[in-house]
Amino acid sequence: MNVMIVYLVSSILRILEFLFFARAIMSWFVQGSGSKIYEFLCLVTEPLIQPFRSLLSRVDALRNSPIDFSFMLAFLVLVVLEQVLYML
Repeated sequence: MNVMIVYLVSSILRILEFLFFARAIMSWFVQGSGSKIYEFLCLVTEPLIQPFRSLLSRVDALRNSPIDFSFMLAFLVLVVLEQVLYML
């Protein structure tokens, strides 16, 4: 039973990583940023990014940065969680 839970959670984390990656790629293209797929990706990934965005908004140096560090930090946390899960 424990193996099934680990497999399920790791599968969800991998899907989320893929959605993050797809959102990042689509954000580079003007045509992609207005599509329904991009809106879906934002709808799914934004609740995971928002806590990091509000946390990093407290840092003055990152507040006006053109790079979205909150996105990268949320993705990194997903990758670390997946690695910790595999160590169990």
